[in-house]
Amino acid sequence: MTRPHPREVRAELAPLVHGELDDERARRLYAVHTWSCLIEPGDGVAGRIVSALGPEAALDQVVRAESDPGVLNAAGITPREWQEGLDRWRPRLKRSAVQDALEVARRSGISVITPEDAQWPAALTDLGHHAPLLLWVRGDVDTLSRLSPSIALVGARAATGYGEHIAIEMAAELVGRGVSIVSGAAYGIDGAAHRAALAAGGITVALLAGGVDRPYPAGHANLIERIAGSGAVVSEVPCATTPTKWRFLQRNRLIAALADATVVVEAGWRSGSLNTAGHAAALSRPLGAVPGPVTSAASAGCHRLLREFDARCVTNADEALELLGGPSPALFDLPVEGSDSGRGRTDDVTRVLDAMSFRAWREVTDIARRCGLAPADVMAILGLLAVEGAATRCDSGWRRARQAVPSG
Repeated sequence: MTRPHPREVRAELAPLVHGELDDERARRLYAVHTWSCLIEPGDGVAGRIVSALGPEAALDQVVRAESDPGVLNAAGITPREWQEGLDRWRPRLKRSAVQDALEVARRSGISVITPEDAQWPAALTDLGHHAPLLLWVRGDVDTLSRLSPSIALVGARAATGYGEHIAIEMAAELVGRGVSIVSGAAYGIDGAAHRAALAAGGITVALLAGGVDRPYPAGHANLIERIAGSGAVVSEVPCATTPTKWRFLQRNRLIAALADATVVVEAGWRSGSLNTAGHAAALSRPLGAVPGPVTSAASAGCHRLLREFDARCVTNADEALELLGGPSPALFDLPVEGSDSGRGRTDDVTRVLDAMSFRAWREVTDIARRCGLAPADVMAILGLLAVEGAATRCDSGWRRARQAVPSG
């Protein structure tokens, strides 16, 4: 991939950034943006090589497919990890994709910030090499530098009236006391928390799993527009990126990292909110859970957090505020999908399934490009999915079978 001229880079990036944009900063930012187009969220190998070499030099290594043993050793990357990284990234190494994402951002009035910007939320550094390389922001970028104190209110999409009532009351009272609300803009608890924060005139931030130019869910397009109007809508993936299950799981780590504490308002036994809770605990962030009726399946996940994982019982805004000044909960072993220690077959199966269609046949290389895995790894997973009846193959490629997703 050839690099554009510095003047061209400045012209493409100037509408998206705050402050001076000299040639050096423009080249560095362009390299960071290119990386964001190559990797899936939470890619620790990419995080280590960029941290060791800087985004430009690290990108040069990818473009040339080089593997300097000294460089890899300094970055703490094994030759195998590096080769697997190249197999994931190089299929996406297209300048047209990089320029298209920038063009969408310019048309949509979206900003981009990196760790070198004053608006960058320092709390994200706790994610280490899994931290995002940049953030796309729709709304006021300064919101991210004045979030604290903040609490993430998360929970079930299929929320009950009880859960939404608690989320609304808690969010309204918290913002009335100067606390910002962080959530994911989903239906149910997330949406209730955002709406209450807006109605009370407080600050709220929504983290999306897809590009910030694509409101998701579509039914919350107006809500997301209102959040951007007074706060910020944020994503680590480029504009025009579609949300997938894998990206939702990785988005949850940003919610947990941005907030000073996390409260799960209502969650089923296998709710994705437990994934957010796992990230919060792994980051030593205080964690609370709201109890519900013992007969309610919608609260089974909250009861699990309270009984098994040392979450604090939270029944009102006062108790939520105690999380901000109290001790951090004990670390526990909730699934934190996407971390180095938690990567497994289920994670990669999710990514492959996300990249497949129920109707269109797709070749292995196309699936690999969409999910960010190496073609050889995708082929191995497709073979297992075929055995389980979750994928079918023909001369035109592969597609998903219309049946339950295998549990892994």
